[in-house]
Amino acid sequence: MYFPSARLIRSGFRNAVADFKATYTWRSWLFAWLGRMLAQVVFFTGLGRAIGSPGEVGFLVLGNAMMTCVIDAMAVVATTSGERRAGTLSLLIASPSDPVWVLFGRSLHWPASGVATSVVALFALGPLYGIRWQAAQVPVAVALVFLTALGTYCVGLFLAMAVLNVPQWRNVVSNCAYLAMMAFCGVQVPASFWSPAVRVAAQAVPLTHTLSALRLVVGGAPLSAVAVEAAPALLCAAGWLLAAFGAFHWMVSVRARRLGSLDLSA
Repeated sequence: MYFPSARLIRSGFRNAVADFKATYTWRSWLFAWLGRMLAQVVFFTGLGRAIGSPGEVGFLVLGNAMMTCVIDAMAVVATTSGERRAGTLSLLIASPSDPVWVLFGRSLHWPASGVATSVVALFALGPLYGIRWQAAQVPVAVALVFLTALGTYCVGLFLAMAVLNVPQWRNVVSNCAYLAMMAFCGVQVPASFWSPAVRVAAQAVPLTHTLSALRLVVGGAPLSAVAVEAAPALLCAAGWLLAAFGAFHWMVSVRARRLGSLDLSA
């Protein structure tokens, strides 16, 4: 069956690819962006080594390697806000298609870049810090990275809709969001370290579940246990995507109608 939304996502993704090519060359992505992310993983993992605990080193390298795809995916907040500056937002709203599907495809280059970054970090840096990958673990780990990037992208898309009317906050919101994930979702310290209220809030973030599942993979847990641990991430991603749809359509049908303007600039 052919879904119109698939055509909209594909069309948006063509623009995303063009944007990515305009932003990076293969050299600038490889030596600037990827190099920066790998250096971040080495920095935080080095702190664990300085503590002198082998367990901390393995914990930190997995958490920070996975975190790199989160940072990449959260760039959707900035690029979606850019539709207003480009003057295309009103045109999207006036079109007969659902603009959210266009916006969903419009920034898919970020989670794609994030998957590549995390995969390199996990399999190039992991063995340097004592992570021994078995052949059967590799596709499962890659699938968890993909799920993390896509789930975080849905979180970012909701935040992008929330700041669409105040684009000057886009970088503040995206940076605060991924720093909160880094602090509370089990990247640097176990999620159990935090208060019950924080732990409950962290359950709404896909990263919390996929990172826990990744550690089960490295620990040699059976695939069934990994799937059970990762399954809530799918529900979280779907929930955030629905919230993004709701936020956008509320602005168009309620707020813009009340203001008598489709540019959402008032």
